[in-house]
Amino acid sequence: MKNIGSCHCGNIRFEVEGEIDSGLACNCSICQRKGSLLWFAPFNAFKLLGSGENVGTYTFNKHVIHHKFCQVCGVSPYAEGVDPAGNKIAAINIRCIEGIDLDAIPVHHFNGKDV
Repeated sequence: MKNIGSCHCGNIRFEVEGEIDSGLACNCSICQRKGSLLWFAPFNAFKLLGSGENVGTYTFNKHVIHHKFCQVCGVSPYAEGVDPAGNKIAAINIRCIEGIDLDAIPVHHFNGKDV
């Protein structure tokens, strides 16, 4: 299934292939503040649409996750990182996916604060 998403102003648009079967709510210092609800997909299933202009990157702590945000509207629709096996992944903020019923997505809570 192809999912289309964007930041608020549409400067960052993307598509990602896969079935969104759950979301992850993390309580780390950044996810808690942003209110992200994350779904992880292999990076080769993710495609940035457009030029990528005005896409900012924020890293912190161990600098292994590249949190992407729109430099126009400030929304953070995705991040880039690697899974425990070393595979490149996209962490999609499913709140930025078009037409999704968030109430139908099971949410798992992750204690990122203590990691």
